[in-house]
Amino acid sequence: MSGFCKCSWRLIPVSVHGFCDFYPHSFRYGSSATPRDFEIYAPNATFEDPLMCAHGVNQIKSAFYSVSKVFSESKIVDYSIEENVVAPGKGEVLIDNKQHYKFLGKDLDVISLIKLRIEEGKVVRHEDWWDKKPLWNRDTVKLPLVGRVLEMTRRGSMLATHVMMGFGKDPSL
Repeated sequence: MSGFCKCSWRLIPVSVHGFCDFYPHSFRYGSSATPRDFEIYAPNATFEDPLMCAHGVNQIKSAFYSVSKVFSESKIVDYSIEENVVAPGKGEVLIDNKQHYKFLGKDLDVISLIKLRIEEGKVVRHEDWWDKKPLWNRDTVKLPLVGRVLEMTRRGSMLATHVMMGFGKDPSL
């Protein structure tokens, strides 16, 4: 299959593997996420970046709704997409991208690799690798204890954010 998928905000290449529906939702998280954007996640999905580790859709909502509270501007400005079918009903979408933020009037650009693991049409794991480097955890650092401390720090950061963001409550439109 080739061609383009018409999404609400731009034309994107049609997905050969049926993952097209994930793209527009993945690109809106920075500043304009809506409750509908989180329907792509399985109820027990996880999200992890170097700052947070979220478990479940409500924590994922809190993580992304908080972005617009911290940054006055946030968007993906350049990207390429790779899809891989791992097994029937399972796949992985890799979004190599450049994210632009404005923080306290200063422009910040971050190179990132977004990894979406898909099972039965839903995202079950969403990782954001800043500078395209794997997340530090007990499996990726030389001292597992250090990795465990980093994991606990990300969970603590997520729990504090979750409380401040009303436990994943959707914003009023």
